Amino acid sequence: MSDLPKTAEDAYLQYSSYVAAVAYRLIGRDAEIDDVVQEVFLRAVKGLHRLHDERAMKGWLATVTVRVVKRKMWKRGIARKLGFGTPPPDDGHSIAPGASPEQRALLGQVYKVMDRLPATQRLAWTLRYVQGEKLDDVAQQCGCSLATAKRHIKSAHEFIQKEVANG
Repeated sequence: MSDLPKTAEDAYLQYSSYVAAVAYRLIGRDAEIDDVVQEVFLRAVKGLHRLHDERAMKGWLATVTVRVVKRKMWKRGIARKLGFGTPPPDDGHSIAPGASPEQRALLGQVYKVMDRLPATQRLAWTLRYVQGEKLDDVAQQCGCSLATAKRHIKSAHEFIQKEVANG
């Protein structure tokens, strides 16, 4: 058993960069990451005392992050349908800052395509192919069955491939 943080502040200091990395991979833009990290830790404070293993801590924080991002995507989708908002502009610099211009352009294209996916498909696909999570972990973090996670990933993958090929 590894050392777990004793306080919410210790948890934030130890895991905020991990949560930010997961959120960044899911959202694809810097503008909302700080808000997501803060919200994750506000929610996490309530359950911190129930964890006993560092591996469980990372998985649990990833699950909370997915839920926060999913809610944000849902709200963004509703606002867009009602004509109240658009995704924040992205000049391409916040996507993989160390990447070449060609890589940033491709990633920017992929994230634009992903913005058109249902949140459940986008989250499952990103957790699997960008975050590198195992299928069981994707299902757990998305709060669905393994079969449903596989369907979401497959649907998203097919849509992204088709759109990028036609792009």
